[in-house]
Amino acid sequence: MSRRDFEAPVRNGVLRGWVDGDGPRVLLLHGGPGMSFTYMDEVADELLDGYLVATYQQRGLAPSSLDGPFDVATHVEDIGGVIDALGWERATLVGNSWGGHLALHAAVALGNRLDGVLCIDPLGAVGDGGEKEFEAAMFARTPADVREKAEALDARAMAGEGTPEDALEGLRLVWPAYYADWTAAHEMPSTMTLSVDAYPQTFGSLHEELPRLSAALPSVTVPVGFLAGGSSPMPVTASTDTAAAIPGAWTEVVQDAGHFLWLEKPGRVRAALDRLAAG
Repeated sequence: MSRRDFEAPVRNGVLRGWVDGDGPRVLLLHGGPGMSFTYMDEVADELLDGYLVATYQQRGLAPSSLDGPFDVATHVEDIGGVIDALGWERATLVGNSWGGHLALHAAVALGNRLDGVLCIDPLGAVGDGGEKEFEAAMFARTPADVREKAEALDARAMAGEGTPEDALEGLRLVWPAYYADWTAAHEMPSTMTLSVDAYPQTFGSLHEELPRLSAALPSVTVPVGFLAGGSSPMPVTASTDTAAAIPGAWTEVVQDAGHFLWLEKPGRVRAALDRLAAG
């Protein structure tokens, strides 16, 4: 099929995205939270030959509605609304970072609507999910001459203060730290935008819900796979420890790859999804 835009009516507004390709149905979940969804376009490109792929902007940024609530329960509800709007009965979720963490919540709450879940270098669901180690690694990789400013801007964003421009500047300063090699990092997409409301509020909800998610992992019945960057600031244990708590889940570690591993190791996301689809 050719690419088409879609709208999904949800609580307090509408979510917008696009769908393309042909084959088993796949829904992409971007990271952040509160980050624009276009940074995962290359993932969609990798999957279009053989899969029907949909992607959407989570609430908080255009072209979707800007209004909350920005909590985990609403984001999970939104996934169901998108699947309904697409006219799909079931889908496989492919999520990166926060999107992978969100997919785990969906595996618990929407298991009857899912064929599988692939988490790409996600925030985990055991302990603190690797969050503290991730944050420490990001700032440790950032050159000292900009680290203090980046930490201050991130603190303002987590406090719900500052402007979208401040948040973008903070992200730009640390962007190369997401990659295995700072000197070989791709530039931050020019289309990147951030929501100063969705970011801190969703993280607050994430922290509240994490113990319940961790306790529910053994009840997950859908197939779950993890693809972890071996040189990512996100610790590999965020994937391996979470996978160990889910019956039948597996983890692949992609060496010399960072947080956006599809850019550094093209084809690995596709291979992992093929493995998941094959059961």
